[in-house]
Amino acid sequence: MKKLLGLFALLICAPALAHGPTPIKIDESIVIAAEPKAVWAVAGKFDGLANWHPDIQSVKATAADAAGAEREIVFKKGGVLKEGLDEVDAGSFKLSWRMSDPNLDAMPVSSYTLTFTIEPAPAGGSLVKWYGRLYRGDTSNEPPENLNDDAARAAMTSFLLDGLQGLKKKVEGK
Repeated sequence: MKKLLGLFALLICAPALAHGPTPIKIDESIVIAAEPKAVWAVAGKFDGLANWHPDIQSVKATAADAAGAEREIVFKKGGVLKEGLDEVDAGSFKLSWRMSDPNLDAMPVSSYTLTFTIEPAPAGGSLVKWYGRLYRGDTSNEPPENLNDDAARAAMTSFLLDGLQGLKKKVEGK
């Protein structure tokens, strides 16, 4: 009977032991010494990322800044990512997009959704938030080190922080 109960417990717990990766949350922000409207004028264009993000060489976009637009971002270090615009709200200074086609050489992430917002900062200027959810590059239960949760988190965090610093530098003229 004990063996039967043990086998039953194993069968119940097996699905929990075999699940894939959990989403990784990323949340970065920066204060920029400019009004939200001025920051949006620089950062609010879906095809304008290369104008202020120091890691991006170029951007090719289809359509304008409307939901459904697509873009390819080319990294200076090499690699291309394809993204699709899900939401743009110029009145609220908000953009949301997702990865359309993973490229593990460009970013060790299998999928992501990101949101970019600008709001008045409590002490003046703008609070720019860039946040999202992503999955590591290898979604198996035993990913290699270069495609695990830590590698995905580090790469995306670096990408967001570099972008926020580049935006600050561009807007503030420093």
